Amino acid sequence: MAQTIELAQTAKRDYLKALEVKYQDRWQSERLFQVNAPSQEELAGLSKEEIKQKFPKWFGNFPYPYMNGSLHLGHAFTISKIEFAAGYQRMLGKRVLFPHGFHVTGMPIKASADKIIRELELFGQDFENFEEVQARIEAEAEKEAEKEEAVSADKSKAKKGKLNAKSTGLTYQFQIMESIGVPRSEIKKFADPQHWLSYFPPIAINDNNAFGSRIDWRRTFLTTPANPYYDAFVRWQVNKLYRLGKIKFGERYTIYSPKDGQPCMDHDRQDGEGVGPQEYTGVKMEVVQWSPEAEALISNKVGNRKIYLVAATLRPETMYGQTNCFVGTGIKYGVFAANDQEAYVVTLRAARNMAFQGIITPRGNIEKLAELPGTAIIGTKIKAPFAVNPEVYVLPMDNVLPTKGTGVVTSVPSDSPDDYQTLMDLRKKPEFYKIDPSWAAIDPVPVIETPTYGDMTAPALIKQLKIQSQKDTKQLAEAKEIAYKEGFYNGKMIIGDFKGETVQDAKLKVRDAMIKAGLAFAYAEPEGMVTSRSADECVVALMDQWYLNYGEPEWRKQTEGLLSKMNTYTPETRHAFQKTLDWLNQWACARTYGLGSKLPWDPHFLVESLSDSTVYMSYYTVAQLLHEDSIDGTKPGPLGITPEQMTDEVWEYIFCNTAWPENAPLAKEKADALKHEYEYFYPFDIRSSAKDLVPNHLTFALYNHAALFPEDKWPLSMRTNGHLMLNGKKMSKSTGNSLTLREAIEKFGADATRLSLADAGDGLEDANFEEKTANANILRVHTLLGWCDEMVKDQANLRTGAKNYHDSVFENEVNDLINITKSHYEATNYKDALKFGFYELQSARDWYREVTADVGMHKDLVLYWIRIAALLITPLAPHFAENIWTDILKEPKSIQLALWPTPSTAVDPTVIEAGAYMRGTIKTIRDAETSLLKMLQKAAKGKKVVETAFDPKKPKSVRVYVASSFPDWQNTAVDVVKSAYDEKEDKVDDAKVRAALMETGLIKDKRVMPFIQAFKKRMGQYGAQTAFRRTLPFSESQVLQELLPYLKKSLNLVDAEVLSVEEAKQHEGEPGFTKSIIEASEPGSPAFEYRNV
Repeated sequence: MAQTIELAQTAKRDYLKALEVKYQDRWQSERLFQVNAPSQEELAGLSKEEIKQKFPKWFGNFPYPYMNGSLHLGHAFTISKIEFAAGYQRMLGKRVLFPHGFHVTGMPIKASADKIIRELELFGQDFENFEEVQARIEAEAEKEAEKEEAVSADKSKAKKGKLNAKSTGLTYQFQIMESIGVPRSEIKKFADPQHWLSYFPPIAINDNNAFGSRIDWRRTFLTTPANPYYDAFVRWQVNKLYRLGKIKFGERYTIYSPKDGQPCMDHDRQDGEGVGPQEYTGVKMEVVQWSPEAEALISNKVGNRKIYLVAATLRPETMYGQTNCFVGTGIKYGVFAANDQEAYVVTLRAARNMAFQGIITPRGNIEKLAELPGTAIIGTKIKAPFAVNPEVYVLPMDNVLPTKGTGVVTSVPSDSPDDYQTLMDLRKKPEFYKIDPSWAAIDPVPVIETPTYGDMTAPALIKQLKIQSQKDTKQLAEAKEIAYKEGFYNGKMIIGDFKGETVQDAKLKVRDAMIKAGLAFAYAEPEGMVTSRSADECVVALMDQWYLNYGEPEWRKQTEGLLSKMNTYTPETRHAFQKTLDWLNQWACARTYGLGSKLPWDPHFLVESLSDSTVYMSYYTVAQLLHEDSIDGTKPGPLGITPEQMTDEVWEYIFCNTAWPENAPLAKEKADALKHEYEYFYPFDIRSSAKDLVPNHLTFALYNHAALFPEDKWPLSMRTNGHLMLNGKKMSKSTGNSLTLREAIEKFGADATRLSLADAGDGLEDANFEEKTANANILRVHTLLGWCDEMVKDQANLRTGAKNYHDSVFENEVNDLINITKSHYEATNYKDALKFGFYELQSARDWYREVTADVGMHKDLVLYWIRIAALLITPLAPHFAENIWTDILKEPKSIQLALWPTPSTAVDPTVIEAGAYMRGTIKTIRDAETSLLKMLQKAAKGKKVVETAFDPKKPKSVRVYVASSFPDWQNTAVDVVKSAYDEKEDKVDDAKVRAALMETGLIKDKRVMPFIQAFKKRMGQYGAQTAFRRTLPFSESQVLQELLPYLKKSLNLVDAEVLSVEEAKQHEGEPGFTKSIIEASEPGSPAFEYRNV
């Protein structure tokens, strides 16, 4: 079981946490994160472009969290993407707006409150009777399981029932409340949904402040009528959509909770978010003659009704080719009364769906006349509508699922691989399957012809994929997909009334003809399991309802235009939006249960939770003027505007620049003040969210912005991220692998948590918060603060005066890291910003400290590094940065007001490359000595004698050989690559390379191909022209001469010298000058030779 780690020592953490609280208090007291638009006087006479240049702004936001609990680490991960960006954008001198509201619309809070009401009735006002009542419930459940065991033939199922009985009721709502820190004595208050609204938002605000979030809290709010100002805003939104014809009323399929008596949209679900209705054709197959076993079970139970087996199919055009019908032998079926004349044999799950679609009447009423095990139905003769063979038999099939369709499957073996293979299995082993061979005697009937597979697609695919039995489920799934696509896109009907037509044209015509003849009906069910917040298994209902007409061609085209102009940061996110726009259509926007704003023209309904949260980002721009520092709007803002004064016409004037309404309920100057803030900050610059909101919330936001706002107010960018894992595993309370934001801050402190969130990842793949990394960050930050403090206090003892070569390298590397880090902040790649602006920056300092150990570090550069270290990490770890800035460097203003550093001189890439060369050379020399030592130690353990001219344990010196030219074979290989390089395509033709190597005979040289592969990699890294030049931009010998003092000291050498290859060759034959080593030297990769002295 994965669990979170325990910290052994906490003194350093506690020291850092105390600093964090100190700076958070300062930031709040100085109101550093409260931001307003420039005054109207400041903007007077300026164009929009001039305003952007003179008063740049940045507005970032994320989906407001739902307030049925505390923020967890996953919330913090999404918040951090905007928080880090806000910190960086502030450093560019922009007015940064980062607001945060709270979502309380929908079912979850109301459903949880209702559960508490029931639990109070069951267990008492403080749940004092829980143990006693629970024991009684479990005992009764176990008795029921024992009764079932007594009558059940399947003992394993009965035993499972017993286990389930023992495990029922272990998680009640009051227990969930206790698990998130609510005292038991307080839980009764949560029976009132409004109590949730006052309890959890303040906790979220405190947690964000403890995290160091740069949020303007004046703009926070609650959704629903709990905040009448926001309620007025939602009223304007839905009224305008209704007026524009975007909200319609009509009969349509929707996911529905019978228990709740209303549609169950994505945010109302416990499981199944994103699952929609799947529409089938329900094919009615009238029973001609029951099997003897079935006849006995239903005798005298169905009255005079006609009985039909009903199959759900996605391919009505293939019904001409029915040869039989399949049922599952392990499935229980019911005979359900459809009305007084008909009854249907389907699963209970299918009957529940039919009962809410007008198929079974009266609505919502399910009358089971009889129950039939699948085995009893086998051998029943039925009518096959539209089939060449008018009567067929019911046969068994292993792969029938009770959770998909009706549990009854039509069989068309010419076009369904599953049907064909099952039919073949039954024919091979009729005794095993307990069937009469004559029941499976009908051969496949050609229905559709395709260019690839002829008129028998299924048999051809079975042969092609070498499928042996119906147990080959993986191959059968592949065959099914191929058969469906081939038939739909390339198939032509060769039988029936629509013979000669394409399948695409004929599909709906066959369906309509079957329905018109009374042989079929439209049927729908959820694509997968959907469970409501009230633990109800949802169905698909056909019902009159208000819906947003997403998918309407003109609206969709407009939204696609918005998307084309919007930055999505990754191709994957753009593709996810495009894919959603391809399928998204009508969306139920109202319900009758839960919390929410009333639908203005039909107040019986409430606006559902994904429909009142699509354009609220615009509300942030004016919230602080409507109800400053008042989450529920009880305290009017500085303009003294009341909710009633915010009419639709006033909102329209503010957001859409329409004419000022006559007889407006407030002064125009007040509305202009709101409009001024909105016009400055909108549109938002970025919205960041988890990727699973693209199929609903984020795409809804695009649609609604396209409909409601002028084009210049459309979103500029949306960024998505993956989910957050904890310690490499999915977060789960049940396994103990879970952290709330508050728990993470208490455990590691804010900055260690923030650094680990930055390090977790930025892409669409799932990120990982590693607690060991967070713990290590505590030590790293604490140590770094100590070093910075020590250096500043001891600066009088640091070197001053002229700067040497290593000073120049260090300064260039620091400036280069400033630029690299900035590029990653710009791209919202915070893991890389952390890598270069924190870790690599420290590595550069560590090298500089080592390489100047003989003369000491330069005072100016040490202080410069400390300053830059604080600035570069400010967006990610502001508390640590603030400590350096104000307490160590003694800057008078907060680092939250500091600007991004700009190097005073351009970075010299030659110096940067020389620095990398120095470190690489040192590492190579060290690694070689380490390898030799390991070889000697291994030989000593094995008591082997290894002959070597050099003993690393004795006093030693080293010669470094520098080459000025490459070997001839390499030059030839480079020429070959150059001749095969296409400059326009920026691509090397590998076939040409191989041909040229064969012509020159170099193909036989084993060194050549690895060299060419490495060279091509260098072309990709540095560009083709740089790679082809093959000259170093610096003098290798001079750089190595600068490195010699450090080389001697760090490797404990008596002496070290640098020789050119030409100089070394003059000593060939002398001891300590080995020809093979000298000749191994290449430009940029010197050879070296140890010797004892």
